[in-house]
Amino acid sequence: MSSLANVLQQVDSDADAAITRLFDLLKIQSISTDPHYAKDCIKGADWLVAELQSLGIEASRRDTPGHPMVVGHSLKADNRPHVLFYGHYDVQPVDPLELWDRQPFDPAIEETDNGKVIRARGAADDKGQLMTFIEACRAWIQTEGSLPVNVTFLFEGEEESGSPSLVPFLETHKDELTADLALVCDTGMWDANTPSICTMLRGLLGEEITITAADKDLHSGMFGGPAANPIRILTNILAGLHDDQGRVTVVDFYKGVDPLPAQVKQQWDSLNFNESDFLGAVDLSVNAGEQGYTALEHLWSRPTCEINGIDGGYTGEGFKTVLPAKASAKVSFRLVGNQDPLAIRENFRDYVRKQLPADCSVTFEDHAASPATTMSISDRAFENTRLALTEEWQNNAVYAGCGGSIPVVGYFDELLGMQSLLVGFGLDDDQIHSPNEKYNLTSFHKGIRSWARILQWLSRN
Repeated sequence: MSSLANVLQQVDSDADAAITRLFDLLKIQSISTDPHYAKDCIKGADWLVAELQSLGIEASRRDTPGHPMVVGHSLKADNRPHVLFYGHYDVQPVDPLELWDRQPFDPAIEETDNGKVIRARGAADDKGQLMTFIEACRAWIQTEGSLPVNVTFLFEGEEESGSPSLVPFLETHKDELTADLALVCDTGMWDANTPSICTMLRGLLGEEITITAADKDLHSGMFGGPAANPIRILTNILAGLHDDQGRVTVVDFYKGVDPLPAQVKQQWDSLNFNESDFLGAVDLSVNAGEQGYTALEHLWSRPTCEINGIDGGYTGEGFKTVLPAKASAKVSFRLVGNQDPLAIRENFRDYVRKQLPADCSVTFEDHAASPATTMSISDRAFENTRLALTEEWQNNAVYAGCGGSIPVVGYFDELLGMQSLLVGFGLDDDQIHSPNEKYNLTSFHKGIRSWARILQWLSRN
């Protein structure tokens, strides 16, 4: 029996134990955005350190000003390719808790119309994905004594809270973390039977604006009319961010956005993406995006501006006739091509300031600011990975774009000089960041088998 056959057999025989280990990690409430869970984030990091050490991998917790990083090394031979594997152990908050069908940190396997799923916060984003790689490494080490490639592990605890410690950490530990290629597991499949390699990521820009008028909340009967209302001013500004064609009106917003090459559009069209099914799955029916583009083009190759939240005035039970002193909004931009997030930030702020009436002031709080990333598939590792995925799933793996943003990919390129290979096994209906998050049991098991194959294929580079 070949080495790979032995490894895959070990993956299959160890399937139940792998689920138990994943459940142990899922029980840890590592919510990075809430300071109340700081100790849980440390607990999550320590759990991963112990897990890597149990495999004979040199691993340690690296404390940062925020939540810890976990770094591990399995460097066995100079003549083997060297990869850096990245994942994150922190998770999103669980609110609103009442919409969950079970406790978010009490993982369980549930039967659904589409097969068995693992239900818990972090099941798909990113603990389940992260553990597919660790379990593949476990199978290689247990059967063959070592991994077919040299691996450095980097697990982050702040991905869901903007990664404030990541760039300084990468800069400080550049020599230790630089490898031939980065592997990132925070993406998904094209569909439940078709694996994919993500080669395009949209960038992300986040802005929070607060408009202030009077020095206190005012009675609408006493001041309504002559007094400026920040909510009305704010909503007028937000409403003007798009024209009647759905295009963003911020000056120079589309600078750096190139037309989609005809051959790429042809490839995407061949994927038979069903727009009606995509929207229908969330009880929608009309494509509300920029006119002239398909939903798939919107998600992968067009920039967007979205209003993510508005706050101001009285929002509690009952009714209060008040003119608020302040109103705020959170606005995010998904970026493509060569759009410059910092230039767009300044142009957006200029747009807001120019529409601000007398007696009002505005403050801005910046959040994410990362450009889009496009990977070159000319690297042999990409085709080898595609062949490995096709081998496991018995369905041709595809190169695809991604509507989301994974800033770490840009950081690896800019700071460490590494290209990233993005492979994940999540599905569109995994409900990440939402109540009742899940990860298909097939995604977990075949994800482990896929990484086992990929590791062997990468050794051929």
